[in-house]
This record gives sequence, structure tokens and C-alpha cells, in this order.
Amino acid sequence: MAKKPVIVVGMGEMGSVFARAFLKQGHPVYPVNRHTDINKLARTVPKPRTVLVAVGENDLQAVLKTLPKTWRTRLTLLQNELLPADYRDLSKVTVISVWFEKKKGRDSKVIIASPAHGPRARLLQKALSTLDIPVRIVEKQHKILFELVLKNLYILTSNVAGLRVGGTVGELWRDHPDFARKVANDVIRLQEALTGSRFDNDELVDAMVTAFNGDPGHNCMGRSAPARLERALSHADRLGIELPTLREIADERYAHDNTATPA
Repeated sequence: MAKKPVIVVGMGEMGSVFARAFLKQGHPVYPVNRHTDINKLARTVPKPRTVLVAVGENDLQAVLKTLPKTWRTRLTLLQNELLPADYRDLSKVTVISVWFEKKKGRDSKVIIASPAHGPRARLLQKALSTLDIPVRIVEKQHKILFELVLKNLYILTSNVAGLRVGGTVGELWRDHPDFARKVANDVIRLQEALTGSRFDNDELVDAMVTAFNGDPGHNCMGRSAPARLERALSHADRLGIELPTLREIADERYAHDNTATPA
């Protein structure tokens, strides 16, 4: 019996990994890019096995608004900085916190197992296993919240700390543990405000360090680091919370960028 098709919205590096995994599982894959007539495709494939939205976090909400009604109960989301508020108006959503890296021209590099939650979590686990990418099923809502916050903690701590010290995540924790902890505490404070939840800082930091150890040579500062810092402080302003270490780093960058260079 033929397997149901899968829709992949956004065929960048990450979307391509998932598309390949689904194909290896025997699912026909229909890609959606900016030139696709999405309503026509939805008439052709009204009830896919899942609709994987693999666009970047900045494009997620705009893309969700364009999706046909028949697809909206079949979604799988994988964005960085994802939190339950981003999909609270949708039902039957599957989420995966991706802990593997895919760069152009290179195979996927696993850091730790990627936790997945929702009705299609086992589908993701089986598909990604064909590429030797481990997926860990998370059943409870509060546990996937912890996992999403953990991923945000890893990304924001490494990116923002990297704006000051550069280097790799292994070097960050080895050479600047107190500074990294201050950045992490600010990030956790922000995540608590965004989610209306409380977390054990030590538990989250320990889990972050486990991820650091999974790929200690991972660079701290990606291209998105300045935008992530700016977005974090924008959230803090909106929520009325203080993030002193993040604010200090932003002030340093502002002073550096506005220092006149002698002629």
C-alpha cells in the first residue's frame, strides 16, 4: 500500500534533510517554495501525512497564515526560538527541537538526540532514523516545553555570549563559565516571562552544557546573533523585565559601532 504524501514548506538545508528522510521512508514529497500555487497543491493533496514547515523563525507566522485549512491540523514545526505561544491557535501540531546541523555541501552533524512531541513524532523518528539522526519521543506537554526552552537557551546563550568573546561553545564554558552563566540566567528569565512558567536554572544550564559537550567545536556566534540579541531585548522591553547582562552586551556593541575612527 502506497504511503501518504508529505508536504515540505521551505526547501532550504533543513527542509531538504527531512524531505530526503521522508523519501527514504517511501513517502512522496511535495515541496512548497515561493513560486508554488499552494491552493492548487492543496486540492491535489488535501490530506497529506504531515505538512512540515521548515522556514526560518522570522517567516513562520506569515507562512502559517497562508496555509490551506485542510493542512492546518497536520503541521510539523521545527523552528529555532519556537515556543507554545507560536502555535497555540492550532490543533494537533507536532514539534521537533532540532539538534543536528546541516551546512551546504556537508552531511548532517548530530549534536544530541532531537526531542519530538505530537501525533507525528514517531513518523519523524522513523524517517530520520534512515539518515542516522536520532529522535527522542517526548509525551508530556511540560517536558516538550522544557526542551523548547533548552534549545532557546543554547542558541541565545552561545550567540549572545559569542558577541563578546567569540570562539566555540566548548571554549565559552571552559574559559568564561561565570559570564556564560550570567547570560544564561538572563535568557532563562526571558523564557519564563514568555511562557508564564518557572524553570530550575541549574537543570537547564546542566542540559545546555550537555549539548555544548555534544559538539564543543560549534561556533558560538552565527550570522543571526545580533538579531537574536535585539529580539530578546525587544521582548524584555515589551514584558517589562530586566536583562542586565544582555543589555550590557548590547550597549558595548552600540558604543563600538558608534566610535569614530580617526582619519
